[in-house]
Amino acid sequence: MELKNGTFEAPEKIAHIGIAVHNIENSLAFYNDLLGLTLENVEEVESEQVKVAFLKIGESRIELLEPISKESPIAKFLERKGEGIHHIALEVNDIEKRLLQLKTEGIRLINEQPKEGSNNSQIAFLHPKSTNGVLVELCQHY
Repeated sequence: MELKNGTFEAPEKIAHIGIAVHNIENSLAFYNDLLGLTLENVEEVESEQVKVAFLKIGESRIELLEPISKESPIAKFLERKGEGIHHIALEVNDIEKRLLQLKTEGIRLINEQPKEGSNNSQIAFLHPKSTNGVLVELCQHY
């Protein structure tokens, strides 16, 4: 929702925390079996060339990301940094307007337009050089 001064209200929640892994099945042993988090779904996201698994924790999710091709951004991340936190996703309303506002404010965007994400969502990434070193994903569910 847009405020009177043209800015937007803060996101209401962290949609998910993305964790890059080499193998989702192996990783589920920890998150599902040992921590007791509920596996909601597993799917492939062609636009990002990844297989993802979502685990529910409160109102948020942990998203495990496994590359399905060597060209996947996750494959490149794993080569450079190994397994670990990849991004934080914030749930927003009107992702297109938010991207335009952020670009106008000088924030460097990885995705200037939203693209299809998992769970019937639209997603876009903000460059870590504009977000204090953190890869931030905006997502809007329909």
